[in-house]
Amino acid sequence: MTIEIIPAIDLRGGQVVRLKQGDYAQETRYASDPRELAARYAGAGARWLHVVDLDGARAGDLANLGVIEALARAGMQVQAGGGVRSEDDVQRLFDVGVVRVVVGSVAIRAPEQVAGWLKVHGAERFTIALDTRLRDGRWTLPSAGWIEEEARTLDELAPWYAQRGARHLLCTDIERDGMLAGFNLDLYRHLAQTVPQLAVQASGGVRSLEDIRAAGAAGARGVILGRALLEGRFTLEGALAC
Repeated sequence: MTIEIIPAIDLRGGQVVRLKQGDYAQETRYASDPRELAARYAGAGARWLHVVDLDGARAGDLANLGVIEALARAGMQVQAGGGVRSEDDVQRLFDVGVVRVVVGSVAIRAPEQVAGWLKVHGAERFTIALDTRLRDGRWTLPSAGWIEEEARTLDELAPWYAQRGARHLLCTDIERDGMLAGFNLDLYRHLAQTVPQLAVQASGGVRSLEDIRAAGAAGARGVILGRALLEGRFTLEGALAC
């Protein structure tokens, strides 16, 4: 089984940033221009790019749409999200060249609406993002940039979407995001058992090439690489060689 290596660019104010555990107060800004960074990733051989509009995720709009359009022209297939709330938002992302729209908060709050989008546009055009945090033995699903708690759980919604034809699931352990603590392999083994029909993308905490191999062994079909690449923990070429 192959695993897709997906470099990530998180945007805030049009700049490349990373947050720790989704906390907007714990932001690191990087000098790289997002367009130049995307060009480097494309040159290294990446087929996909993951783009998060952090302004949009927090405010509920597509605040960095112009930058996303530029990144969609960088030579990779782009999956992008952050602030997607409506059919109009979905179409705007498609119109600027996004191949897969990532839906997070709306996927938790309005699953029937998102299921309708899957039918209209096709399941391959969407990645369902169910980012999670373990609380009292339950995988909870914070939304709106991970600052609001929702009643539904990962174990409720992931199978629900699988039954409605979803193909791609992005799942981040929020406690590990941006922490360089390694993937939560138990989480991905759990998902491989409960929703084997979904191609799961692992995200949050990767620090080494061994973490990538371990995620694949745990059942992940893709890995999102953010801070580790930005800080030179390993090269994208090395990750692709895994």
